[in-house]
Amino acid sequence: MKIGMFTDSYRPYTSGVVRSIETTAAKLTELGHEVYIFAPCYPQYEKEAKVFRFISVPTPTYPDFAIALPFSLYLRSTIKKIGLDVIHVHSPFSMGLLGARSAKRFGIPLVFTYHTMYDQYVHYLPFAQNISRKVVLRLSRNFCNRCDLVITPTEVVRALIEKHLQTQVEAVPTGIDLDEFSTVNSNWLRETYQIDAKTKILLHLGRMGKEKNIGFLLQAYSEIIKKQPDTRLVIVGDGPERVHLIEQTEQMGLGHAVIFTGGLTRQNVVDSYASADVFIFASTTETQGLVLGEAKAAGTPVVAVKALGASEMVTDGVDGFLTPLSLEHFNARVLELLENDQLREEMSKRAVIESEAISAINMAKKLADSYEGIIDKKRSRTYSAV
Repeated sequence: MKIGMFTDSYRPYTSGVVRSIETTAAKLTELGHEVYIFAPCYPQYEKEAKVFRFISVPTPTYPDFAIALPFSLYLRSTIKKIGLDVIHVHSPFSMGLLGARSAKRFGIPLVFTYHTMYDQYVHYLPFAQNISRKVVLRLSRNFCNRCDLVITPTEVVRALIEKHLQTQVEAVPTGIDLDEFSTVNSNWLRETYQIDAKTKILLHLGRMGKEKNIGFLLQAYSEIIKKQPDTRLVIVGDGPERVHLIEQTEQMGLGHAVIFTGGLTRQNVVDSYASADVFIFASTTETQGLVLGEAKAAGTPVVAVKALGASEMVTDGVDGFLTPLSLEHFNARVLELLENDQLREEMSKRAVIESEAISAINMAKKLADSYEGIIDKKRSRTYSAV
């Protein structure tokens, strides 16, 4: 198959959506399919084969993220020349709308992955956020109903949105590339940031936005460190909240114990997962929480707030713990793992086993099957109309 992926987020920008597209495209390619990416252009980006860039402008609230201008004089001829079999869009805005128009123009099946609970991100808009939330929900629903197939990363999200839609919905998680975790440096964080071998490491990894609820993690750690002073909290990533969170850390008197690494190379990210003793996560807006699966693949037990995708990515009491959005409950579980080496080791082994259920190659096969099903369905509809 020849697959066109239209996305508002792509490297060098980093996010869970970008990681999902990278992993999925790589594994589909391994399976013999051709994947073409249509994405925003960034200054000094590296040209890549099968990646088509669109003129873009930085967003007013977060200049590191670019919004593509969804116009191109060459798009029609490019799609014709490639001969796309399916168009898969990864947002209902800008490039997603362009992909939808292209699918309609050429009679190509349209697939959309519902990566994000979009109404939970209106704080990035500089005005009328309550009204914007309602508008975003309506736009998302209408966009989904234009598609031949909507993909959700988890069953819990599928059940949540399916009742509001008239189109077909399937759950296909973003897979974990287990090969990345076969060779890791489990001492990388300690070696790089001079952390003693006896010191336990708590890790959070992700984009630093308000919706990630990292402030909750800082509050939790301010209590945890009182009972477990020989610990460090490492926060990996970048984003619009980074400066504010660093300031908050200093104000809380945690500057000596919290390490902000900024953005890291992919290999260093993998090594960070493997270097940690416990992965902690408090976002309540994730449709999947890809980082939770990656932490498990590295053998790092997870303590996460039970919400949406996280509730499906962590098996409570098996490879980690799920808690309510409560400092008391969250801290109790983190401390339990820090203080019980045997439990942490058992959960670590189980986490690796559990991660195999969503290996990237298996999820790519499942997605390819969904593509073929929707292509056949559209083709039969076309024949019956004739």
